Amino acid sequence: MAGHSKFKNIMHRKGRADAARSKLFSKLSREITVAAKAGLPDPAMNPRLRLAVNNAKAESLPKDVIDRAIKKSQMGDAADYSEIRYEGVAAGGVGIVVEVLTDNKNRAAANVRSYFTKVGGNMGATGSVTFNFDRVGQISYPAKVASEDDMMEAAIEAGADDVTSDMEEEGEGHTIYTAFDGLNEVAAALEAKFGAATNTKIAWRPKMQVPVTGDSVATLMKLLDMLDEDDDVQAVYSNEDISDEDLAKLG
Repeated sequence: MAGHSKFKNIMHRKGRADAARSKLFSKLSREITVAAKAGLPDPAMNPRLRLAVNNAKAESLPKDVIDRAIKKSQMGDAADYSEIRYEGVAAGGVGIVVEVLTDNKNRAAANVRSYFTKVGGNMGATGSVTFNFDRVGQISYPAKVASEDDMMEAAIEAGADDVTSDMEEEGEGHTIYTAFDGLNEVAAALEAKFGAATNTKIAWRPKMQVPVTGDSVATLMKLLDMLDEDDDVQAVYSNEDISDEDLAKLG
């Protein structure tokens, strides 16, 4: 299993997300509605809805907002959302996977394409980027819940594939990776030991990272900013490797 990985670029982007709580809440609510509409409106009987509700609670989404999002899925006039994946390459050869949940496919496609174009990137066909990523389960816990050794031991016993821990930076913690179809079982075992996770989801994990330096760092971050801030975009995954020094220059 892997030991340490700081992922400072993710921390940088998370800080921006925290500053835009209303946008984050909107995305969490949308995922709850779609999950409830795709299956039963009961989290106990719908694994995807259960994950969506748990993630919303971890971000302090109010209970009445969660309930409204579930009820909205049962209304005849509920928006018909489409789940779409876009793939592209940014300057420097960084691969980017964009997951979209939208009620307007044309708007979403045009916006995502324009973001890549503005910073010298290129959209690709389905599969052109994801072959460099693994589809995995991902569980996040704050550093305070356990030591690195305790988390690693618990994750191994639960059936996880990998654990990365960063105990040095505020806001960082443990990230546990599981097989795609083993997420619910591992998450339940860890929750029984450490309590609810900060986030539990199916994610795209890079098989290898692409070094990015100099001016390309700012260009890449500008693209990731635009994608993250789009209302239709639910998640963005990329495989850049940026040094602490280069990232610090961005402020």
